[in-house]
Amino acid sequence: MAAGILVESIPSPVIRLESHSQGLRSYRLNLISAETCVGKPQCHRYSSRSLGSFFQQNLGYTQQLHRSWHLVENFAASFCALNFIGGVRSAIFLGLLAGGPAAIWSSYIITVVFMMITAAVLAEICSALPLSGSIYIWAAESAGPKYARFFGFIVAWWACTAWMTFTASNCQATAYYIVSQLSVWEIDFPGGLDSSNIKWRALVWAISEVLLIISVMVNYLPPKLYSGVFRFSVALIMLDFFLCLIWLPIGVSKTYGFRDAHEVFTMSYNGTGASAGWNWLLSFLFTAGTMTGFDASGHIAEETKHASVTASKGILTSALATGVLGFFTTILFLFCTPDLDTLFSLNAPQPFVQIYALALGRGASIFMTIIAVIGLILNTSVAIVAASRLVFAVARDGVLPLSRWIGQVTAEGQPRNAVTVLYIFGASILCTILPSSVAFTSLVSAAGVPTIAAYGLIALLRFTMTPNYFRSSRFFLGRFAKVFYVCAFLFNGLVFAVMISPFYFPVDAGTFNFACVIFGTVTILGIISWSVVPEEKWLRREQILQALNTTNEE
Repeated sequence: MAAGILVESIPSPVIRLESHSQGLRSYRLNLISAETCVGKPQCHRYSSRSLGSFFQQNLGYTQQLHRSWHLVENFAASFCALNFIGGVRSAIFLGLLAGGPAAIWSSYIITVVFMMITAAVLAEICSALPLSGSIYIWAAESAGPKYARFFGFIVAWWACTAWMTFTASNCQATAYYIVSQLSVWEIDFPGGLDSSNIKWRALVWAISEVLLIISVMVNYLPPKLYSGVFRFSVALIMLDFFLCLIWLPIGVSKTYGFRDAHEVFTMSYNGTGASAGWNWLLSFLFTAGTMTGFDASGHIAEETKHASVTASKGILTSALATGVLGFFTTILFLFCTPDLDTLFSLNAPQPFVQIYALALGRGASIFMTIIAVIGLILNTSVAIVAASRLVFAVARDGVLPLSRWIGQVTAEGQPRNAVTVLYIFGASILCTILPSSVAFTSLVSAAGVPTIAAYGLIALLRFTMTPNYFRSSRFFLGRFAKVFYVCAFLFNGLVFAVMISPFYFPVDAGTFNFACVIFGTVTILGIISWSVVPEEKWLRREQILQALNTTNEE
């Protein structure tokens, strides 16, 4: 395959268009040698650059999106959507409550290993099926022709729920950085900085809505200009990391001092009320949460050159970079945060803003907050890129209301209408902050759960249904495949259990985790849509069979 596959560019015995009684189409590819095409001007090299277009044809799609991005942009799609520095900074407090420092660093090592295995499983199938909305197509093809539509519908619902709710929750998280400066400067807010205060909720809501608009507006840039956004986002994340790596320790050494190594590596803590064992496992809520979302590289595969190789590399490299840098960041923060009593007494919505103020001073905390806010805005914008491609992929199959409009692309090959849908959805979800912050938290609590469920399900389906398929993948796992499938399924199954578990015990109405309810509801909606949407409208059996046979060509 390195030398390329040659096909004829016009109808011939090499590629035959076959009509079926229902008017469906399928394509058959025969490999021909270079000698066959010598002297034939109608032949062209079918290299990895155009491999994505071939699979679009096999699934009945035509190339609509631009194809101008390279490995840098594809890597950035996942790396920036994950945003390791922002993820660690936001969720490390959950890890400290669940197990303490010892649980955090040990669980992170386990997470990096098994998430890399999961990334390898997804990279294998991404190389064979580099399509927008990829994760539900991967699930469908992994299930084989008999159950393809069923699992394709369910994972489509899961993925849309996960990515679309993440954009809203990330805007609220960004707003928390801004309003936390009120605590740093000891500015009184009418009614107090409390979620029970309607004025406070209104302020958070208004800022979140403005941040969402900014993130969406960036997505309206033409693809060539957005390439610069990808690159700038990576640079800003790394600037944030190096500032924390260099400046924060200097400030800590001159103020409240470092935590000692014994405390960092051996101290345990139970702030959840769970049993000791489960309390420790709850630390995976933090560690796995910071490494969920590397499938974003697959969602922009149709817009990436040499997609069958580049998109898979994007998945693997972004997962590895996020895991390694996230682990170093976690160790750094464990040494640089105040003692747990001081830490848990901080009253800002985003305590790290106060930590910067304690270590670096009030003025410096503003600078670090600005860096974090810009990084999170770009983080949301990149997440919208992945989410909009997912929505576009579902819409072009005619499943969504207004699918014809949502599936339209601009002259530059950009699904701008799908981006608009993301804005409407995100803005609507943010409005639930106004009546109750609990309502909003409940809606977005399942943001990571469907993605983890999809990771585990794809691995399970590959192991049980299609273990010997996808041999055309440039990242074929070979003899390691079944071991990787089992490991990915078991680990993501554990993380799934952690994510739907209550975080505080004993459980009451105030501490109940609604993620399981939301996840169950979304799954039921997926099953209902599978039962009512006609087969000829979405994920037809002929499409599944043809694509599956094609991906098994060695």
